Amino acid sequence: MSSALTDLFPLPIVQAPMAGGVSVPQLAAAVCEAGGLGFLAAGYKTPDGMYQEIKQLRSLTSRPFGVNVFMPQPEYADPAAVDVYAHQLAGEATWYEAELGDPESGRDDGFEAKLVVLRDNPVPVVSFHFGVPSREVVDALHRVGTFVLAAATTPDEARAVERAGADAVIAQGIEAGGHQGTHRDIPETDGSGLGLLSLIAQVREAVSIPIVAAGGIMRGGQIAGVLAAGASAAQLGTAFLATHESGANALHKQALTNPLFVRTELTRAFSGRPARGLVNRFLREHGPYAPAAYPEIHHLTSPLRKAAAKAGDAQGMALWAGQGHRMARELPAGQLVEVLAGELATARASLTGGGVL
Repeated sequence: MSSALTDLFPLPIVQAPMAGGVSVPQLAAAVCEAGGLGFLAAGYKTPDGMYQEIKQLRSLTSRPFGVNVFMPQPEYADPAAVDVYAHQLAGEATWYEAELGDPESGRDDGFEAKLVVLRDNPVPVVSFHFGVPSREVVDALHRVGTFVLAAATTPDEARAVERAGADAVIAQGIEAGGHQGTHRDIPETDGSGLGLLSLIAQVREAVSIPIVAAGGIMRGGQIAGVLAAGASAAQLGTAFLATHESGANALHKQALTNPLFVRTELTRAFSGRPARGLVNRFLREHGPYAPAAYPEIHHLTSPLRKAAAKAGDAQGMALWAGQGHRMARELPAGQLVEVLAGELATARASLTGGGVL
């Protein structure tokens, strides 16, 4: 990674921005203080809500941090398919005594207003998900001293990130928990994403900008592996979801290692876009019928998910998790960074010394 960006955080460990209240300022601050790069998630927040979290994070740490922004989504959903899915969810609404949400609650996530905040109150790093910002947006952030990253799930998407002028690309393997950062939502390609190591190799040949590797990384030895494969840093989400500072619901944290939840799947059940979560009742019953309609389905199911959490029912929640979820460790976030750094050092020593990992 370019030395200017690398100098922001001494350890090649990035805490993934997890929307929905997980990546709170306390979590990002703990990661930053331990030597990693902490991230806030602006997704699903108002521009003022994002600004208030930035202010709070700055009161907790003086170290560099990042903010993640969702790209606006094109209108391609079939309203009839959304209506059919809403009828299918009527039983869930009755069970949880909740009204279904309005699928037309908004699709740009306050994108332009958030950019104004980030230009007027610059932060060290901004990353983008669900697409690539225009060259004008990237240049505007560069002018205020912000480094720009964007997620990619294919070599072609990585090329688009480079063409936009971004400083680095986040190569997201199919192992990753939560939403896949595909630039276009094409149902025909569901489940056909690349594994992280294969993706790193292909992206490394496709672009010249640095790579941040993301997807299923839970141990320092895996960080060493992606660095050896050509990445400059590793981004971990599920590993930090279980930490003490994480804002995730306690049921979500417990589910990561609960033997009731043995595997993950990519599903559209909760949001209308492919996202990896623990397989529970809601995913099994509704996943096969959920249409490609983001953020319409996200808005539609939001009250159901909140009601399930309030009722203490993990079977109705969106339990986002990567494929390495069973390796989650319930530690303070700063301690987890220290443990990961120690494991990384051990793995690197084994590699350079000819030992076996």
